Amino acid sequence: MDKKFLFLSTTFVLSFILFISMMVFNKPLSHLTRAKEEFLPSAQTSLILAWPLTVVADGKTPVNINVFIRNNKNVPLSNKRVTLNSTIGEIKEIQSVTDKAGKANFVLTSSNPGVAEVDAIVDNSVKLEQKITIKFEK
Repeated sequence: MDKKFLFLSTTFVLSFILFISMMVFNKPLSHLTRAKEEFLPSAQTSLILAWPLTVVADGKTPVNINVFIRNNKNVPLSNKRVTLNSTIGEIKEIQSVTDKAGKANFVLTSSNPGVAEVDAIVDNSVKLEQKITIKFEK
């Protein structure tokens, strides 16, 4: 048998098998080559919540801050490292890892009065669009 003919027929058969399998399983080729978007955090759908929003600036009264990390389909993501930043005050631990519900917990206190702007970064790459403000009063 001719080597060129053997190569062309093998290529044709493999291409045909790939085409048929894609049609049967109804998955585009890009599905096989893309990174899984379901594991990427979304800056738009993730949330930062805090309570209370106004506290005494005594360095003792805590503000509980919860960050919920979600993907673009609003599904919670676990095991994501969240770093919290604040313009004033002291964060007990600035990094936390999300649990099964996609939740990371933080505690903020301040001895200085003023308004703290708090934001979060996920895995040192995705900065959340949402920010919160907390007022510390004397």
